[in-house]
Amino acid sequence: MRQACIKDLSGIYIGHYQDPRRPTGCTVVLCPTGAVGGVAVVGAAPGTRETDLLNPTSTVNEVHAIVLSGGSAFGLDSATGVMRWLHEHGYGLDVGPVRVPIVPAAVLFDLLVDDFAQQGGSGIYPDANAGYAACSNAIENPDAALLQGNIGAGTGATVGKLNGPQCAMRGGLGWAALNVNGVTIAAIIACNAVGDVVDPQTGAILAGARTSPDSLNRLNAVSAELEGLSASGLHAGSNTTIGVIMTDATLTKAQAQRLAQIGHDGLARTIRPVHTAMDGDTLFALATGTNPAPVDVMQLATAATEVTAMAVINAISHAQSLRLGNTWWPDASAV
Repeated sequence: MRQACIKDLSGIYIGHYQDPRRPTGCTVVLCPTGAVGGVAVVGAAPGTRETDLLNPTSTVNEVHAIVLSGGSAFGLDSATGVMRWLHEHGYGLDVGPVRVPIVPAAVLFDLLVDDFAQQGGSGIYPDANAGYAACSNAIENPDAALLQGNIGAGTGATVGKLNGPQCAMRGGLGWAALNVNGVTIAAIIACNAVGDVVDPQTGAILAGARTSPDSLNRLNAVSAELEGLSASGLHAGSNTTIGVIMTDATLTKAQAQRLAQIGHDGLARTIRPVHTAMDGDTLFALATGTNPAPVDVMQLATAATEVTAMAVINAISHAQSLRLGNTWWPDASAV
């Protein structure tokens, strides 16, 4: 095993869009010539599109992009722009006289990271134009794949909301990649969890719920819950960690689904609590099949867990503090 780069994955392009009006955005993982896809939805409050067709029993065997977006359910509209971009460039499932792009998507909740949240929100969400712009960014700027922090779907991400969103810290988007016996596997994760983010080696809290809006003292969400602190005041789905695990290996749909499922172990190593009723945690998997190297599926699954955990940590370590009005979301370096 050795460290790799997400740009090592042939046939995959990653682009981002950030709205200049408020902290929100979207990220697209383009695989325009097609890839085998899988998905695992483990959080109890997901916002998704086109996930049923990724079931191994479903007929369609290829996808052409995955969209990760802020904006809660409103952000699903960004996938329409990705479809438009793919269609204009001649990519999609061949169904005779037309090609239909297959674009699954998942969203996270960043609606409260808004100057106007207390007045009902600004109504600014990633839309079809945002998705189209993210595609253009992916092709025109290949180094966009290397960006981390408050970028794309991670622009408005926060973590550690057990004590309320006003006591949260900054989340973000991160990636990690490994090469295992000649096969590259990577993950890109937008972390917006209700839980704390912890170092999987030491258990130390890197970013999470604070004791008060002006304090850097952290609460320890799991301990606080076990001692009686309730998250019942939080809205279902008002958090969520979403991402894509990618490999150049050749996999079946069932194997891709397994890769997405096992990736959630990486979330469990780094987010506490995880997969809650307040989160819609969703991971996709993509296998391009561009690498002829033989595949050990168990090794690949182990690596999927590792890159997912590493991507979560990178999302937090690259995030930057944010102030909007009287609300402050410090980053991990502030503690």
